[in-house]
Amino acid sequence: MSLDPFLHRPPLRLQTKLSYGAGSVAYGVAFAGLSGAVLQIYLNQVLGLPALVVGAAIMVSLMADAVIDPLIGQWSDRVRTRWGRRHPFMYASAVPAAGFFFLLWNAPRNLSGSALIAFTLALMIAVRVSVSFYEIPSNALTPELTPSYDGRTTLQSFRWFFGIIGAALIILILNLVFLRTSAHNHLGVLNREGYAHWAALASVVMFVSIIVSTTGTHNQIRYLPQPGRETKSLRVTLREMRLTLTNPSLIALMSGGILGGVGGGIRLGLSIYLYTHFWALDPSQFGLLVPLGSVGSILAVFLAPPLARRFGKKPAMIGLFLVSVATEAGPLFLRLVGLMPPNGSPWIMPILIGDGIVTSTVAVVGFILVGSMVADVVEDAAVKTGVRSEGLLYAANGLVPKFTTGIGAFIAGVLLTMVHFPAHAMKGTVSPELMRHLVLIYLPITVTMSLLSIAALSLYRIDRRKHEHNLETLREAAATALAGHGVEAVAAGEAAAPMITPT
Repeated sequence: MSLDPFLHRPPLRLQTKLSYGAGSVAYGVAFAGLSGAVLQIYLNQVLGLPALVVGAAIMVSLMADAVIDPLIGQWSDRVRTRWGRRHPFMYASAVPAAGFFFLLWNAPRNLSGSALIAFTLALMIAVRVSVSFYEIPSNALTPELTPSYDGRTTLQSFRWFFGIIGAALIILILNLVFLRTSAHNHLGVLNREGYAHWAALASVVMFVSIIVSTTGTHNQIRYLPQPGRETKSLRVTLREMRLTLTNPSLIALMSGGILGGVGGGIRLGLSIYLYTHFWALDPSQFGLLVPLGSVGSILAVFLAPPLARRFGKKPAMIGLFLVSVATEAGPLFLRLVGLMPPNGSPWIMPILIGDGIVTSTVAVVGFILVGSMVADVVEDAAVKTGVRSEGLLYAANGLVPKFTTGIGAFIAGVLLTMVHFPAHAMKGTVSPELMRHLVLIYLPITVTMSLLSIAALSLYRIDRRKHEHNLETLREAAATALAGHGVEAVAAGEAAAPMITPT
């Protein structure tokens, strides 16, 4: 496979960028549904499974997915088809991802106990793996579609924009339509039928998103790199994988993912508990916080590329993540020290919405830059290994957060168990002292995890100059290999010449 596959490809059109980004709607919907923010309260408060069991099940499903993801990434790096390396996986994922997601929220009514746990765990794993069959190859297209240091940030901006919009809208619809408290639905977030109807809509959205993105980028297949035809021994393949996965900049990103993933899993697992019982919000209120906070994703699309050009990806990412830590913890800290308005005040929602928009904006720009930084590891690793391993790199970078997000979800269950949080708790039935106790444990853990994550990310080594040097090194290697093939062809022609009978 040529190490420089960008010699003869035209610039990307806006239509291609939009199609590419649109596929992240499916991932956003799946992420929203499988996150602790929805799944934890559904399994614990609606189906009645113990909080500790729910946290353990989410953790196991994430870990199973994390084990399989690198295999998917490596497979998509090495496969040869007339539809390229990535698109066969993307097409094949659409039906299973949508179907398994629907089934997860429609468990048979006669299931209970260990049978219900086994059913939900199997479906969680099936959904995660099916979505990975789309998300990993799709993500791997970022460095394949453009070699540009800044162009990759733009592509990641489109991915994050559509992913967050998809997640925000599906959560908005869940809370404002299917779980909205009314004369027909006095159960609110405890309405099992509401989740089932919502899952049907979400499944259709996932299927359409994957197909639109895959068909919309199909015309780029001719320009994408293909693996070489040579058959490599297992020892050589493992050596290439080892060199790729031990790249220092990749290790920095993965280490940051380890620490940040734990904190993120705890936050997701406890978010609805905090909205409902700490801030005393109704589903129609906290259902607005996610989509209104996602206004930041729109701003992020425009902010990420100029910030990366002005400051460089790593410095901008570190500064933005530090701001997000402060803004995310701010309202909880102010409530603990008595500086927030009381629950029921008309100021609560504006404060939480404003804080959510700021936090979302800076955090999403930071994550966009991280995604672009992973793309730049592709060439840095290829200089050492001689092969491009986009799928493996993105799978590896996503592997550790899945492990640790699962651990975070489990810890969230542990914290709920520690404070003796009651099952099937309606709004207003949990004491303020219990919620204060929970926040006093939760806040220091999540802030510490975030700061340690930022410290690990600061060890990333690739800047604009290093990236350009890597591209030039690969161009020279590709030119040398091409010249070598030319010499071999001439020699082969000379050797064959005496066998040609003149006419």
